[in-house]
Amino acid sequence: MAPPFFSDISKDINGLLNRDFYHGTPAAVDIKTTAPNGVAFAVKGKSSPKDNAIAANVEAKVTDKATGLTLTQGWSSANALDTKIELAELTPGLKSELATTFVPGASKAAKLNLSFIQPFFTARGAFDLLKGPSFVGDLTLAHEGFVGGAEVGYDIAAAAVSRYAVALGYSAGAYSVALSINNAQLTTASFFQKVSPLLDVGAKAVLNPQAGSNVNIEFASKYTLDATSQVKAKVADSGIVALAYKQALRPGVDLGVGASFDALKLSEPVHKLGWSLSFSA
Repeated sequence: MAPPFFSDISKDINGLLNRDFYHGTPAAVDIKTTAPNGVAFAVKGKSSPKDNAIAANVEAKVTDKATGLTLTQGWSSANALDTKIELAELTPGLKSELATTFVPGASKAAKLNLSFIQPFFTARGAFDLLKGPSFVGDLTLAHEGFVGGAEVGYDIAAAAVSRYAVALGYSAGAYSVALSINNAQLTTASFFQKVSPLLDVGAKAVLNPQAGSNVNIEFASKYTLDATSQVKAKVADSGIVALAYKQALRPGVDLGVGASFDALKLSEPVHKLGWSLSFSA
């Protein structure tokens, strides 16, 4: 099996801490459908409490299986046109992607992404063609449960390294651990365990010397109630407690509700509630 990409070395704990929590958005709706000819459509909308508005996006995706070419076109309520062209298997394991964003009269962006997957290593390169231009690349290697990787960002115009990071992880099936260092400053250590088929637990600790000598710690757990529902909880040392419940109402229809509370400011109006409804057909 090929090793994960650099950003996925801590995928298990990142998913446990960040996925399926709904308090960040008061309301969100996601609809996905596929036409008989294989064209996929997606409509997403979510409310923004800061802007008091609805952010929406409409997307269509067409795939030519004969050539491996995929075209995705999106249009958002911010009048941004997002286009992505993907070409798989230029050679075995190599995938290329050109992604552009254009906001008439405001901004434009273009990025070329390359990924290469082999049994014992993976590599990626991302070129920002209009900003800089700049390059971000990463490489991971794996052997008998251990995986290690490095990432580097390079500003081509300034001829200087803009960022770098290294990470090391180990997975033994039921549990995984990982350690990463960013720019020789931000250090992150994480632990994830599947205690049973129903219960997952994990924790992450982050040390940022620029923000002080304290270590920020988060702990999360997920319990699967049955085949159609789950509950999650997350606690941070900052006092934030987040709770979430996800229910499959029927095949292709999922409802999620969540809340977060500041245990240090229970009498203040800083708590959040949110829900999400997803359809797929």
